[in-house]
Order: sequence, then C-alpha cells, then structure tokens
Amino acid sequence: MVNQVIQDAIGATDPTVELPVVRSIGLADLKDALAKGLDDFWAMPTHVAFLSLMYPVVCLVLGSMTLGHDLVPDLYPLAAGFAIVGPFAAIGLYELSRRRELGLDTSWKHAFDVVYSKSLGAIVVLGILLSVIFVIWVAVARAIYIANFGYEHVASLTTFASDILTTPQGHNVIVVGSGVGFLFAALAFSVSVVSFPLLLDRNVGVTAAAVTSAKVVLRNPGTMAIWGLVVACSLAAGFLALVFGLALIVPVLGHSTWHLYRRVVERDLSPRPQYDRQPRVRRYAADFPAVLFSSQRKKQTMGSESLSAFVADHLDQGSATPADPLSTSMPDDGAFVIGKLGSDELTAAQVRAPHQ
Repeated sequence: MVNQVIQDAIGATDPTVELPVVRSIGLADLKDALAKGLDDFWAMPTHVAFLSLMYPVVCLVLGSMTLGHDLVPDLYPLAAGFAIVGPFAAIGLYELSRRRELGLDTSWKHAFDVVYSKSLGAIVVLGILLSVIFVIWVAVARAIYIANFGYEHVASLTTFASDILTTPQGHNVIVVGSGVGFLFAALAFSVSVVSFPLLLDRNVGVTAAAVTSAKVVLRNPGTMAIWGLVVACSLAAGFLALVFGLALIVPVLGHSTWHLYRRVVERDLSPRPQYDRQPRVRRYAADFPAVLFSSQRKKQTMGSESLSAFVADHLDQGSATPADPLSTSMPDDGAFVIGKLGSDELTAAQVRAPHQ
C-alpha cells in the first residue's frame, strides 16, 4: 500500500543525565569479542568486503600521492595514524553487528543507517576531533624528521629506509617519533575506544561518550592496553600485506569493537525509537519542476494516500462502484488526477475491476 511505513532502522535511546555504567573485563572478554567479531565477518563477508575495499584503496592512493610528491617521510605517520581515525571509519560495521545481534536484516544498505541516528551530530563531531588529532600527528612527525634530517630531498624509498635504520639521526627519529606517536595514540584511543558504538546505541552526546570511553580505559588499564596492542599489531600486519590485508583486519576489528562495547558497558533497556523510512513517490515528467517544491510533493503524496483509502473503504463495504469514480464523495483536497496519483496509478477501469 501507498501508506505502508517501513521501519527497519534502529534508533538510539533517548538521552539521559546518568553516564553509562562501565564494567570490569578481562582477557576472556577480549577473546570473546574477537571470536564474535570473526563470526560476524564470516556471516557477512560480502557486505564487509564491500565496505572495507575503501580502506586499502584509500591507503594506496595516499601512498602514491606521497611517493609522487616527495613526502616519503610521511608514509609511516600516515600508516600509524590510520589507527586514530579507524574507529570512526568502522561506524557501518558496528551497525551491521548490532543488527545481526538482534536478528535483523544485515544487508549492506544498513551500514549507512547512521544517517538516521539521533546521535549523528555527536558522531560527526567526534569524527572531526579524531581527524584533527590525526592531522596534528602527521605534522608533528614531519617536524621531528626535519629537525633531524633537514629539508634534504629523499632520493628513494630505499635511501629513506637506510637513513632511518643506519644513522644516529634515524635512530633519534625512531625513538622520539615512537614516543610522541604513543601519546597521540593513547589520547585518541582513550576518547574513542567505545565512543562510536555507544553513540550509535544511545543518544548520550559527544562529551558523555568520550568520558565513558576514558572510564573504560581507567577501570581496565591492563586489559585495554592489550586490546590497543592487538589493534596496532593487526593494522601493522594489514599494511605489511600490501595494505589489502586491511580488507580482512578492519572488518574483524570493527565487529569485535561492537562486541567489546557490549562486554564493558552495561546495556540500556530503555525504549528504542525507529526511523520511519517513507515510501518513494512515483515521479512523472509532467510534474517537473513542480515536484522540486515541498508543498507540491506533500500535496501529491496526500492525494495518493487519500484515494487509496477511499478505494479500500468502498471495496471493504462491498458497495458498487459508480460508473464515474470521480462523481462520488471524495476527499476535497484538489490532489486527485486520474492517471497521475503519486506512487499509486489508478484508473477508472482499475477501480471498477474488483466488481466485474
């Protein structure tokens, strides 16, 4: 029917004044999260492969741009910084895991249901924050390199590797860069480890999400340190596998992060709203450009729904349809035009058909 409403996007719960309750977890919980994440990956390989192809492609593009513009020293900071923005990039994977957990449809289109979330603004703000941290990290890493090697042109990737691994300046870059990089990674990890799954699940706001994520780290320092190490080593392995390994690593880590969130943050059982995805309205060439204006679109939709209700009412009562359907008492909203009725196209012959 025209007025049928499809409810298949899960909304976030309404905001509350209390912060989410954080649990203590151990290694067994990490193993369980990884096992469930891997299970989600095998259950939805085509969907996550589609989503994850963007990551190796983007990395290859960044790499080619770097090599082509004498930015070889930025290769490692870019690769290492991927872990900073990774939680934001995996938002669609969290949604798919959530839907599978609830026994709902997990087709690839639902990876983009975040656009219907009440927490969308907070998710975007937190994503921008991580992006800013990423950009600052790359700039600081370049400054560390220049402080040791100056602005000397890098002849090739081989020469760069030799300078880093065999010279005192290179050793200094490794030590200082790794220390500074750890600080950036710890900051990003603390504010984002469960923030995005939390915002997807509850409309708590960006501040509450970041604070809850930090509480998770502070309450489980050892366990979360191990989780951070697992993420870092997995991403490093993905880059070493010519970055296409990320097509496997990223979705598994993304799904696992959702299940880690479920383990470490107590569930909110409040009623959960759903987004009502309205049916598409059929467009006609004769309507252009009137359909570009919201009043005309609303009028067309209302007309089609009213006519459908009129026809259904007469058919249910078993009343005989008159020879001219427009001669009866129909809703007087001026929106009925036989042959052009929005998403239902009914003619006089179609109206009479059930009584013949």
